[in-house]
Amino acid sequence: MRIRATAALAVTLGLGLSACGGGTAGGPAAPAGPAAARQTGDLLVTTPAAKGELDRATWNLPFGEPASLDPIKAFNYPENTVVANLCEGLMRLDPDYSVKPNLAEKVTNPDPKTWVYTLREGVTFWDGEPMTADDVVFSLRRHLDPDEGSYWASDQITGNIDSIEKTGDHEVTIRLKQPDATLNSYMVTPVGVIVEKAQREKAGAKYGTPEGSVMCTGPFKVASWQKGSKITLDRNDAYWDAARKAKTKQLDLQFIVDPGAIASALDTGAIDGSYDVPVGALDRLSASQNGKLYLGRSLQMVAVISTGNGLLGDPAVRRALAMATDREAIAQTVFAGTAQASRSLVPRGGWSYGDEVFGPAYDALPDTRKNIEEAKKLVAGKTGGAPIVIAYPSERQFYADILSEVANAGRELGLTIQPKGVPSAQYGAFFSDAKARAGYDGFMTTNYMDIPDPLAFLRTIAAKGGSQNFNGYEDPQVQDLIGKAAATADDTERAKVTTEIQSKVMEQTPWIPIAAPAVQLFLNKRVTGVPASFVYLYSPWAASLGAA
Repeated sequence: MRIRATAALAVTLGLGLSACGGGTAGGPAAPAGPAAARQTGDLLVTTPAAKGELDRATWNLPFGEPASLDPIKAFNYPENTVVANLCEGLMRLDPDYSVKPNLAEKVTNPDPKTWVYTLREGVTFWDGEPMTADDVVFSLRRHLDPDEGSYWASDQITGNIDSIEKTGDHEVTIRLKQPDATLNSYMVTPVGVIVEKAQREKAGAKYGTPEGSVMCTGPFKVASWQKGSKITLDRNDAYWDAARKAKTKQLDLQFIVDPGAIASALDTGAIDGSYDVPVGALDRLSASQNGKLYLGRSLQMVAVISTGNGLLGDPAVRRALAMATDREAIAQTVFAGTAQASRSLVPRGGWSYGDEVFGPAYDALPDTRKNIEEAKKLVAGKTGGAPIVIAYPSERQFYADILSEVANAGRELGLTIQPKGVPSAQYGAFFSDAKARAGYDGFMTTNYMDIPDPLAFLRTIAAKGGSQNFNGYEDPQVQDLIGKAAATADDTERAKVTTEIQSKVMEQTPWIPIAAPAVQLFLNKRVTGVPASFVYLYSPWAASLGAA
């Protein structure tokens, strides 16, 4: 069974391919010159609406070719970016991060442990077969079946499900072991995606491959998959929601990963668009005459994770390094002015509710200005000793650049930071195997929130047994607060409890937050309409792609 730690692996390797970065609202002023257009003050959620349809468009997947189109194996940028246009969840995530009914036309929460979904009638799969309650139960239960190998199976999400039952011709009920107010939001992710039961069973081991494909309800369907070359999607002209029918008849998805080649293809118009434009391509593309670079509201963050070993296992040392590291300079230089230095492990604006609570709470956290004198007080009597060894993927220069600044901060504090490059093929094990982390005091990650709910993300890091609790963080009070927040249905009250969790977690700083990347989106001047925010992993972003 794969657990949430896999996401960290996927994101780290994925972002490393393009050395991408970005920013969130309220960041420092962008540098002058071509980068001046990349201010991080006002991030977008959408691009201008399309004015017409397109016969064909070409898009790039900068992190490479998907390994599978099986929704429960969609746990990384390439897979999710494609599957989001093919397969749909019971709920949908809109560009402003609001969660709306989708394949379920209504959801109720009659008690803290029960979620009841009334299914939308008239929905059909691409082959014309109706979506039934049996398909829904089958799809949701796939995450509970070890033989299916869902990458989304985890103790905190699917492990908390007690039963999934058909309770009416068009009704499915999920009962939980413990209350979890975040469960419904996960229905926008592959946790809540619905596939056709009969086709899944017929495809067997070939399911999700070019030979076995998938069968879903989304606005696009798979036309062909040429391994190593491209995936072609055709518009689903029988899509159940006429108002959200795709505006492009055919979409070719290519897999260029080299930053220079990506920049050239976008600038010359060989490719119409791409999310996650590499940092190395930003200057060229921000000055392009053939298109426009957009910065969108993101859910991503870059951090140094403590393994709990050595000097970095001391919370005071971690807080001191955070204070001493010039995170604002990193945001401006390493990320080319497209990132905001991070106060929290939760990106600024990374929530879909309780902004009147989360916003002020974020702003009240210690700021990101370099403060050597206060940092020295924290490490008084703790310096010397063995070097602090921090791992990073050796092929990814931007991580080395970040750690260079962290090492500078360490020297000012009397600490020795020793960055150590590890081949990406081996680096992934850091997120799933404690033995791989042996001998290391920390390791780099670029991570993202699965859903715009700080509670869901923080508990992966701070809950006992959390899927991303790599340093053995354990605080009984935080554990109680996590349970309390999960059981709180009222959004404002849940936000208040969650900000308590955030404050206590940041006092310990199990991860040292560095920067919050923005979505970096480039569109050729002939196309427009796609979301600019981070919803492209779980929302059918290409459906709104059309003529400018």
